[in-house]
Amino acid sequence: MSPSSPEPVEGLRIGIIGAGIMGHGNAVALSRESAVSITACVSRTRSSAEKLADVVTEHGGTRPRVHDHPAELLADGAVDAVVITTPDHQHADLVVAAAEAGRHVLVEKPFATSVADADRALAAVRAAGVIGMCLFNHRWVPAYAQAFTELASMGDAAVAYARKNDTITVSTDLINWAADTTCAWFLSSHDIDLVSWLIRDRVVRVYATARWGVLQGRGIDTPDAIQIQAEYERGTVATFESAWISPASFPTMVDSYIGIVADGGVIQLDRQAENLVVSRPEGLTYPRTLLQRVTHGVPAGAYRDAIVHWIDCCRTGAEPLITLESSRDVTAVLAAAHESLRTRQPVDLPARTEPSR
Repeated sequence: MSPSSPEPVEGLRIGIIGAGIMGHGNAVALSRESAVSITACVSRTRSSAEKLADVVTEHGGTRPRVHDHPAELLADGAVDAVVITTPDHQHADLVVAAAEAGRHVLVEKPFATSVADADRALAAVRAAGVIGMCLFNHRWVPAYAQAFTELASMGDAAVAYARKNDTITVSTDLINWAADTTCAWFLSSHDIDLVSWLIRDRVVRVYATARWGVLQGRGIDTPDAIQIQAEYERGTVATFESAWISPASFPTMVDSYIGIVADGGVIQLDRQAENLVVSRPEGLTYPRTLLQRVTHGVPAGAYRDAIVHWIDCCRTGAEPLITLESSRDVTAVLAAAHESLRTRQPVDLPARTEPSR
């Protein structure tokens, strides 16, 4: 690690950069972990960072120090590792700064929003020798993990289809930076990571189409929906669908489905209803039970499990299940897809440059 790295301590001391929905989710998920403590936080505004510090104390932690700028947090000697939960386009610069400061890094998806940014962030982490992971937490959903095992004996995949569609409240109310991203960056990043992992292959060519209208009419300059056609090295063809204009009355905020037809079998993963159906006079809902939940007062679910995996890797030096190289490849697929939207032509993906470790 760099000379500015903190001295080793028994527990991992974590700083959170970004106090939005995912910053809050990380604070809750980490609140009951005995091996860690949240010691610092920072956000775009002082008030939002103070609110995040309140969340930590509300869940039993010691109130973290509130900083006014990420550089201050990275210079804090009481921080061993950072969790980056800022808007998508800010990830790469913060990953580089954290690595150069000798801090382990957990970054929300997507890893970066250009191949150049992904490559320099990846190189910075490898050069610093710190642990880095992109939080593609869906790999810890039990059904997806089981599907990975089942597919190992089914031969090559022939075709895959994945959709992740949000209700319109996500793009209009829950995030205030929808115009700075797209539904594909926000949603299909998960599915590209999952399908590539499940079929153990890498995308080499994409063609993408988009539809604009509803969100532009609301003053948000981003597509309503995007479909990406992807070709893999071993010939699998896949469709990645994302949209975020479903009506708020839809029973789940996210409509999520993956289907894979392989030479020796079929896998289907439908997460619209996660074992629980709730009916009230005002309507029917399918509450989420797999990613983020609280069980008997304790944070649980795939989101928490993924974070704990990263913590264990920070403590032991092991390589995370989700390598930054694979997360860089997700960025490459999405960057090529958006180039295809611009040119209306298929786009070949650049070769991956393996950094030295």
